[in-house]
Amino acid sequence: MESCNAVEREVEKVFNKFAGLKDHSTKNLDELCNSIQSIQRELGDGETLTATQTLILTQTVRRIKEAVSRLGQEHKELHSTVSKVGKSIDRNFVNDLTSIATDGAFEGTEKTHLLNEVVCEHFMRQGMLDIADALVAEANLEIAGEKKEPFLELHRILGALKQKNLEPALCWATSNKDRLREINSCLEFKLHRLKFIDLLRQGHMSQTEALYYSRHLSQFASQYPRDLQVLMGSMLYLRQGIENSPYAHLVAPIYWEEICDVFTRDACCLLGMSVESPLSVSIRAGCLALPPLLNIRQVMQQRQVSGVWSNKDELPVEIDLGKDYRYHSTFACPILRQQTTDTNPPMRLICGHVISKDALTKLSNGTKVKCPYCPIEQLPMEAKQIYF
Repeated sequence: MESCNAVEREVEKVFNKFAGLKDHSTKNLDELCNSIQSIQRELGDGETLTATQTLILTQTVRRIKEAVSRLGQEHKELHSTVSKVGKSIDRNFVNDLTSIATDGAFEGTEKTHLLNEVVCEHFMRQGMLDIADALVAEANLEIAGEKKEPFLELHRILGALKQKNLEPALCWATSNKDRLREINSCLEFKLHRLKFIDLLRQGHMSQTEALYYSRHLSQFASQYPRDLQVLMGSMLYLRQGIENSPYAHLVAPIYWEEICDVFTRDACCLLGMSVESPLSVSIRAGCLALPPLLNIRQVMQQRQVSGVWSNKDELPVEIDLGKDYRYHSTFACPILRQQTTDTNPPMRLICGHVISKDALTKLSNGTKVKCPYCPIEQLPMEAKQIYF
Protein backbone atom coordinates (compact mmCIF):
# COMPACT_ATOMS: atom_id res chain seq x y z
CA MET A 1 0.00 0.00 0.00
CA GLU A 2 2.86 2.38 0.78
CA SER A 3 4.22 1.79 -2.73
CA CYS A 4 0.86 2.74 -4.24
CA ASN A 5 0.70 5.87 -2.08
CA ALA A 6 4.19 6.92 -3.19
CA VAL A 7 3.27 6.59 -6.86
CA GLU A 8 -0.03 8.36 -6.24
CA ARG A 9 1.81 11.33 -4.74
CA GLU A 10 3.96 11.65 -7.86
CA VAL A 11 0.88 11.43 -10.09
CA GLU A 12 -0.78 14.13 -7.99
CA LYS A 13 2.22 16.39 -8.58
CA VAL A 14 1.83 15.87 -12.34
CA PHE A 15 -1.86 16.78 -12.19
CA ASN A 16 -1.10 19.92 -10.17
CA LYS A 17 1.67 20.85 -12.62
CA PHE A 18 -0.68 20.37 -15.57
CA ALA A 19 -3.39 22.48 -13.93
CA GLY A 20 -0.95 25.27 -13.06
CA LEU A 21 0.57 25.28 -16.55
CA LYS A 22 -2.87 25.36 -18.15
CA ASP A 23 -4.04 28.30 -16.05
CA HIS A 24 -0.80 30.24 -16.56
CA SER A 25 -0.75 29.61 -20.32
CA THR A 26 -4.41 30.53 -20.73
CA LYS A 27 -3.92 33.77 -18.82
CA ASN A 28 -0.83 34.81 -20.83
CA LEU A 29 -2.40 33.93 -24.18
CA ASP A 30 -5.57 35.84 -23.34
CA GLU A 31 -3.53 38.90 -22.41
CA LEU A 32 -1.54 38.70 -25.66
CA CYS A 33 -4.69 38.27 -27.75
CA ASN A 34 -6.33 41.26 -26.08
CA SER A 35 -3.19 43.33 -26.64
CA ILE A 36 -3.04 42.40 -30.33
CA GLN A 37 -6.74 43.14 -30.83
CA SER A 38 -6.29 46.51 -29.12
CA ILE A 39 -3.38 47.39 -31.43
CA GLN A 40 -5.38 46.28 -34.45
CA ARG A 41 -8.25 48.57 -33.52
CA GLU A 42 -5.86 51.45 -32.89
CA LEU A 43 -4.13 51.07 -36.25
CA GLY A 44 -7.42 50.94 -38.10
CA ASP A 45 -7.05 51.31 -41.82
CA GLY A 46 -3.98 53.52 -41.65
CA GLU A 47 -1.40 52.82 -44.33
CA THR A 48 1.59 54.29 -42.51
CA LEU A 49 2.72 53.74 -38.93
CA THR A 50 3.84 56.46 -36.59
CA ALA A 51 6.96 56.11 -34.48
CA THR A 52 4.84 55.37 -31.39
CA GLN A 53 2.86 52.66 -33.16
CA THR A 54 6.05 51.09 -34.48
CA LEU A 55 7.47 51.01 -30.94
CA ILE A 56 4.28 49.41 -29.59
CA LEU A 57 4.36 46.72 -32.31
CA THR A 58 8.04 45.99 -31.59
CA GLN A 59 7.33 45.61 -27.88
CA THR A 60 4.34 43.37 -28.58
CA VAL A 61 6.38 41.09 -30.86
CA ARG A 62 9.07 40.87 -28.18
CA ARG A 63 6.45 39.96 -25.55
CA ILE A 64 5.05 37.23 -27.83
CA LYS A 65 8.52 35.73 -28.36
CA GLU A 66 9.20 35.81 -24.62
CA ALA A 67 5.84 34.16 -23.90
CA VAL A 68 6.48 31.40 -26.45
CA SER A 69 9.97 30.80 -25.03
CA ARG A 70 8.58 30.71 -21.47
CA LEU A 71 5.83 28.24 -22.43
CA GLY A 72 8.38 26.00 -24.12
CA GLN A 73 10.57 26.02 -20.99
CA GLU A 74 7.61 25.22 -18.76
CA HIS A 75 6.66 22.37 -21.10
CA LYS A 76 10.18 20.92 -20.77
CA GLU A 77 9.92 21.11 -16.98
CA LEU A 78 6.63 19.23 -17.24
CA HIS A 79 8.41 16.36 -18.99
CA SER A 80 10.75 15.92 -16.03
CA THR A 81 7.79 15.80 -13.65
CA VAL A 82 6.09 13.12 -15.75
CA SER A 83 9.29 11.06 -15.95
CA LYS A 84 9.42 10.98 -12.13
CA VAL A 85 6.20 8.94 -12.14
CA GLY A 86 7.89 6.18 -14.13
CA LYS A 87 10.92 6.28 -11.86
CA SER A 88 8.66 6.06 -8.81
CA ILE A 89 6.92 3.00 -10.28
CA ASP A 90 10.27 1.32 -10.98
CA ARG A 91 11.49 2.16 -7.49
CA ASN A 92 8.39 0.99 -5.60
CA PHE A 93 7.33 -2.05 -7.62
CA VAL A 94 9.18 -5.21 -8.52
CA ASN A 95 9.73 -5.67 -12.25
CA ASP A 96 11.25 -9.16 -12.10
CA LEU A 97 8.40 -11.66 -11.78
CA THR A 98 10.45 -14.69 -12.84
CA SER A 99 11.06 -15.67 -9.21
CA ILE A 100 7.41 -16.64 -8.75
CA ALA A 101 6.75 -17.92 -12.26
CA THR A 102 6.49 -21.58 -13.11
CA ASP A 103 9.42 -22.62 -15.27
CA GLY A 104 8.37 -23.60 -18.78
CA ALA A 105 4.72 -22.67 -18.24
CA PHE A 106 4.40 -21.24 -21.76
CA GLU A 107 7.35 -22.88 -23.47
CA GLY A 108 6.93 -25.25 -26.38
CA THR A 109 4.92 -25.16 -29.59
CA GLU A 110 1.83 -26.81 -28.11
CA LYS A 111 1.59 -24.46 -25.13
CA THR A 112 2.14 -21.41 -27.33
CA HIS A 113 -0.60 -22.62 -29.64
CA LEU A 114 -3.01 -23.10 -26.72
CA LEU A 115 -2.19 -19.66 -25.34
CA ASN A 116 -2.88 -18.05 -28.72
CA GLU A 117 -6.21 -19.88 -28.89
CA VAL A 118 -7.18 -18.55 -25.44
CA VAL A 119 -6.29 -14.98 -26.44
CA CYS A 120 -8.16 -15.37 -29.74
CA GLU A 121 -11.27 -16.66 -27.99
CA HIS A 122 -11.10 -13.71 -25.58
CA PHE A 123 -11.15 -11.23 -28.47
CA MET A 124 -14.08 -13.06 -30.07
CA ARG A 125 -16.00 -13.00 -26.79
CA GLN A 126 -15.41 -9.24 -26.53
CA GLY A 127 -16.67 -8.66 -30.06
CA MET A 128 -13.21 -7.66 -31.35
CA LEU A 129 -13.51 -9.96 -34.35
CA ASP A 130 -11.09 -8.02 -36.56
CA ILE A 131 -8.33 -8.38 -33.95
CA ALA A 132 -9.17 -12.09 -33.56
CA ASP A 133 -8.91 -12.57 -37.34
CA ALA A 134 -5.52 -10.83 -37.38
CA LEU A 135 -4.26 -13.08 -34.57
CA VAL A 136 -5.54 -16.18 -36.40
CA ALA A 137 -3.59 -15.16 -39.49
CA GLU A 138 -0.36 -14.26 -37.68
CA ALA A 139 -0.34 -17.24 -35.29
CA ASN A 140 -1.42 -19.75 -37.97
CA LEU A 141 -4.47 -20.79 -35.97
CA GLU A 142 -7.36 -22.75 -37.42
CA ILE A 143 -10.66 -21.45 -36.08
CA ALA A 144 -13.64 -23.20 -37.64
CA GLY A 145 -16.49 -21.06 -38.89
CA GLU A 146 -19.01 -22.86 -36.66
CA LYS A 147 -16.91 -21.87 -33.63
CA LYS A 148 -16.92 -18.19 -34.62
CA GLU A 149 -20.59 -18.02 -35.61
CA PRO A 150 -22.01 -18.14 -32.03
CA PHE A 151 -19.90 -15.13 -31.08
CA LEU A 152 -21.09 -13.22 -34.14
CA GLU A 153 -24.72 -13.96 -33.27
CA LEU A 154 -24.19 -13.13 -29.60
CA HIS A 155 -22.76 -9.67 -30.29
CA ARG A 156 -25.29 -8.98 -33.05
CA ILE A 157 -28.16 -9.57 -30.61
CA LEU A 158 -26.42 -7.66 -27.81
CA GLY A 159 -25.88 -4.72 -30.14
CA ALA A 160 -29.59 -4.72 -30.99
CA LEU A 161 -30.56 -4.85 -27.29
CA LYS A 162 -28.34 -1.86 -26.54
CA GLN A 163 -30.26 -0.03 -29.28
CA LYS A 164 -33.51 -1.16 -27.54
CA ASN A 165 -34.39 -3.48 -30.40
CA LEU A 166 -35.92 -6.65 -28.94
CA GLU A 167 -36.75 -8.53 -32.14
CA PRO A 168 -33.44 -10.42 -32.65
CA ALA A 169 -33.39 -11.48 -28.99
CA LEU A 170 -37.04 -12.58 -29.13
CA CYS A 171 -36.39 -14.68 -32.23
CA TRP A 172 -33.37 -16.27 -30.56
CA ALA A 173 -35.30 -17.00 -27.35
CA THR A 174 -38.19 -18.53 -29.31
CA SER A 175 -35.91 -20.82 -31.29
CA ASN A 176 -34.17 -21.92 -28.08
CA LYS A 177 -37.32 -22.07 -25.94
CA ASP A 178 -36.94 -25.71 -24.83
CA ARG A 179 -33.27 -25.38 -23.88
CA LEU A 180 -33.96 -22.19 -21.94
CA ARG A 181 -36.69 -23.92 -19.95
CA GLU A 182 -34.28 -26.72 -19.07
CA ILE A 183 -32.06 -24.21 -17.27
CA ASN A 184 -35.07 -22.38 -15.70
CA SER A 185 -34.29 -19.20 -17.63
CA CYS A 186 -36.40 -16.08 -17.22
CA LEU A 187 -35.06 -14.52 -20.42
CA GLU A 188 -38.11 -15.10 -22.62
CA PHE A 189 -40.50 -13.66 -20.03
CA LYS A 190 -38.37 -10.56 -19.48
CA LEU A 191 -38.11 -9.95 -23.22
CA HIS A 192 -41.90 -10.17 -23.66
CA ARG A 193 -42.37 -7.94 -20.60
CA LEU A 194 -40.10 -5.27 -22.08
CA LYS A 195 -41.96 -5.49 -25.39
CA PHE A 196 -45.29 -5.10 -23.59
CA ILE A 197 -44.00 -2.11 -21.59
CA ASP A 198 -42.74 -0.52 -24.81
CA LEU A 199 -46.28 -0.72 -26.19
CA LEU A 200 -47.67 0.82 -22.99
CA ARG A 201 -45.32 3.78 -23.32
CA GLN A 202 -46.94 4.63 -26.65
CA GLY A 203 -50.13 5.62 -24.81
CA HIS A 204 -53.79 4.71 -25.20
CA MET A 205 -53.45 4.61 -29.00
CA SER A 206 -51.62 1.27 -28.61
CA GLN A 207 -54.04 -0.15 -26.04
CA THR A 208 -55.54 -2.71 -28.41
CA GLU A 209 -52.13 -3.82 -29.65
CA ALA A 210 -50.91 -4.17 -26.07
CA LEU A 211 -53.92 -6.31 -25.16
CA TYR A 212 -53.29 -8.61 -28.10
CA TYR A 213 -49.60 -8.85 -27.22
CA SER A 214 -50.47 -9.78 -23.62
CA ARG A 215 -51.34 -13.24 -24.97
CA HIS A 216 -47.61 -13.90 -25.16
CA LEU A 217 -47.45 -13.35 -21.41
CA SER A 218 -50.22 -15.82 -20.55
CA GLN A 219 -47.83 -18.77 -20.80
CA PHE A 220 -45.90 -17.38 -17.81
CA ALA A 221 -48.97 -16.92 -15.55
CA SER A 222 -48.04 -19.75 -13.19
CA GLN A 223 -44.38 -18.67 -12.88
CA TYR A 224 -44.72 -14.89 -12.55
CA PRO A 225 -48.27 -14.15 -11.29
CA ARG A 226 -47.27 -11.03 -9.34
CA ASP A 227 -45.38 -9.51 -12.28
CA LEU A 228 -48.36 -10.09 -14.60
CA GLN A 229 -50.71 -8.43 -12.12
CA VAL A 230 -48.49 -5.35 -12.11
CA LEU A 231 -48.35 -5.26 -15.92
CA MET A 232 -52.13 -5.56 -16.28
CA GLY A 233 -52.72 -2.93 -13.60
CA SER A 234 -50.49 -0.45 -15.41
CA MET A 235 -52.93 -0.42 -18.35
CA LEU A 236 -55.37 1.63 -16.24
CA TYR A 237 -53.01 4.61 -16.58
CA LEU A 238 -52.52 4.58 -20.35
CA ARG A 239 -54.32 7.90 -20.93
CA GLN A 240 -52.28 9.87 -18.39
CA GLY A 241 -49.07 8.10 -19.36
CA ILE A 242 -47.37 5.27 -17.55
CA GLU A 243 -44.45 7.59 -16.71
CA ASN A 244 -46.85 9.68 -14.57
CA SER A 245 -48.43 6.73 -12.76
CA PRO A 246 -47.59 4.56 -9.75
CA TYR A 247 -46.11 2.14 -12.30
CA ALA A 248 -43.42 4.55 -13.49
CA HIS A 249 -40.73 2.15 -12.25
CA LEU A 250 -41.58 -0.15 -15.18
CA VAL A 251 -39.90 2.22 -17.63
CA ALA A 252 -36.67 2.57 -15.63
CA PRO A 253 -33.48 2.18 -17.76
CA ILE A 254 -32.20 -0.52 -15.41
CA TYR A 255 -34.47 -3.09 -17.09
CA TRP A 256 -32.61 -2.66 -20.38
CA GLU A 257 -29.28 -3.09 -18.63
CA GLU A 258 -30.64 -6.18 -16.88
CA ILE A 259 -31.86 -7.82 -20.09
CA CYS A 260 -28.37 -7.54 -21.62
CA ASP A 261 -26.86 -9.30 -18.60
CA VAL A 262 -29.56 -12.00 -18.57
CA PHE A 263 -29.18 -12.67 -22.29
CA THR A 264 -25.38 -12.88 -22.04
CA ARG A 265 -25.58 -15.27 -19.10
CA ASP A 266 -28.15 -17.60 -20.67
CA ALA A 267 -26.55 -17.53 -24.13
CA CYS A 268 -23.16 -18.44 -22.67
CA CYS A 269 -24.82 -21.21 -20.65
CA LEU A 270 -26.37 -22.73 -23.78
CA LEU A 271 -23.01 -22.46 -25.57
CA GLY A 272 -21.28 -24.22 -22.69
CA MET A 273 -19.16 -21.19 -21.83
CA SER A 274 -18.63 -19.09 -18.74
CA VAL A 275 -20.17 -15.61 -18.71
CA GLU A 276 -16.77 -13.96 -18.27
CA SER A 277 -13.74 -14.58 -20.41
CA PRO A 278 -11.38 -17.08 -18.73
CA LEU A 279 -8.47 -14.87 -19.73
CA SER A 280 -9.99 -11.83 -17.99
CA VAL A 281 -10.69 -13.85 -14.85
CA SER A 282 -7.15 -15.26 -14.83
CA ILE A 283 -5.60 -11.80 -15.18
CA ARG A 284 -7.74 -10.32 -12.39
CA ALA A 285 -6.99 -13.26 -10.09
CA GLY A 286 -3.29 -12.92 -10.88
CA CYS A 287 -3.33 -9.22 -10.03
CA LEU A 288 -4.87 -10.04 -6.63
CA ALA A 289 -2.46 -12.90 -5.91
CA LEU A 290 0.73 -11.24 -7.17
CA PRO A 291 1.45 -8.76 -4.31
CA PRO A 292 1.38 -11.33 -1.45
CA LEU A 293 3.46 -13.76 -3.53
CA LEU A 294 6.09 -11.10 -4.20
CA ASN A 295 6.11 -10.16 -0.52
CA ILE A 296 6.60 -13.74 0.66
CA ARG A 297 9.36 -14.25 -1.92
CA GLN A 298 11.14 -11.11 -0.69
CA VAL A 299 10.88 -12.28 2.93
CA MET A 300 12.27 -15.72 1.98
CA GLN A 301 15.22 -14.14 0.19
CA GLN A 302 15.97 -11.82 3.11
CA ARG A 303 15.94 -14.71 5.58
CA GLN A 304 17.81 -16.95 3.12
CA VAL A 305 15.14 -19.65 3.15
CA SER A 306 14.19 -19.44 -0.53
CA GLY A 307 14.50 -23.22 -0.83
CA VAL A 308 11.34 -23.65 1.25
CA TRP A 309 9.19 -22.78 -1.76
CA SER A 310 10.45 -25.60 -3.91
CA ASN A 311 7.13 -26.98 -5.12
CA LYS A 312 5.74 -24.34 -7.45
CA ASP A 313 2.53 -26.29 -8.00
CA GLU A 314 1.45 -25.16 -4.54
CA LEU A 315 1.46 -21.69 -3.02
CA PRO A 316 3.58 -21.02 0.07
CA VAL A 317 0.76 -19.03 1.70
CA GLU A 318 -3.01 -19.13 1.50
CA ILE A 319 -4.42 -16.40 -0.73
CA ASP A 320 -8.10 -15.56 -0.45
CA LEU A 321 -9.31 -14.05 -3.73
CA GLY A 322 -12.86 -13.60 -2.47
CA LYS A 323 -16.08 -15.46 -3.14
CA ASP A 324 -16.20 -14.31 -6.77
CA TYR A 325 -13.24 -16.57 -7.54
CA ARG A 326 -14.48 -19.74 -5.87
CA TYR A 327 -15.52 -22.31 -8.43
CA HIS A 328 -15.32 -25.60 -6.53
CA SER A 329 -15.71 -26.99 -3.03
CA THR A 330 -12.77 -27.04 -0.63
CA PHE A 331 -12.28 -29.27 2.39
CA ALA A 332 -10.21 -28.49 5.46
CA CYS A 333 -9.21 -31.39 7.68
CA PRO A 334 -10.88 -30.97 11.11
CA ILE A 335 -7.88 -32.67 12.75
CA LEU A 336 -4.87 -30.97 11.15
CA ARG A 337 -6.73 -27.75 10.24
CA GLN A 338 -5.29 -27.82 6.72
CA GLN A 339 -6.93 -27.78 3.32
CA THR A 340 -6.60 -31.03 1.44
CA THR A 341 -4.52 -31.27 -1.71
CA ASP A 342 -3.92 -33.79 -4.50
CA THR A 343 -1.24 -35.47 -2.41
CA ASN A 344 -3.28 -35.21 0.79
CA PRO A 345 -6.90 -35.89 -0.30
CA PRO A 346 -9.96 -36.15 1.97
CA MET A 347 -10.75 -39.68 3.20
CA ARG A 348 -14.15 -40.95 4.36
CA LEU A 349 -14.22 -43.33 7.32
CA ILE A 350 -16.81 -46.12 7.53
CA CYS A 351 -18.72 -44.11 10.14
CA GLY A 352 -19.16 -41.26 7.67
CA HIS A 353 -16.74 -38.76 9.17
CA VAL A 354 -14.14 -37.26 6.81
CA ILE A 355 -10.52 -36.43 7.60
CA SER A 356 -7.39 -35.88 5.51
CA LYS A 357 -5.06 -38.66 4.42
CA ASP A 358 -2.24 -37.27 6.57
CA ALA A 359 -4.52 -37.27 9.60
CA LEU A 360 -5.54 -40.86 8.82
CA THR A 361 -1.89 -41.90 8.77
CA LYS A 362 -1.13 -40.17 12.07
CA LEU A 363 -4.20 -41.67 13.76
CA SER A 364 -3.32 -45.18 12.65
CA ASN A 365 -2.37 -47.35 15.61
CA GLY A 366 -0.97 -50.50 14.19
CA THR A 367 -3.71 -52.02 12.08
CA LYS A 368 -6.60 -50.03 13.56
CA VAL A 369 -7.84 -46.48 13.23
CA LYS A 370 -10.25 -45.02 15.75
CA CYS A 371 -12.47 -42.20 14.54
CA PRO A 372 -11.69 -39.00 16.47
CA TYR A 373 -15.42 -38.16 16.64
CA CYS A 374 -17.03 -41.50 17.50
CA PRO A 375 -15.83 -44.80 19.04
CA ILE A 376 -15.96 -46.76 15.79
CA GLU A 377 -12.74 -48.47 14.75
CA GLN A 378 -11.74 -49.63 11.28
CA LEU A 379 -8.83 -50.70 9.15
CA PRO A 380 -6.92 -47.86 7.39
CA MET A 381 -7.54 -49.52 4.02
CA GLU A 382 -11.31 -49.29 4.57
CA ALA A 383 -11.19 -45.49 4.25
CA LYS A 384 -12.38 -44.23 0.86
CA GLN A 385 -11.04 -41.20 -0.95
CA ILE A 386 -13.59 -38.48 -1.63
CA TYR A 387 -13.62 -36.38 -4.79
CA PHE A 388 -15.24 -32.94 -4.74
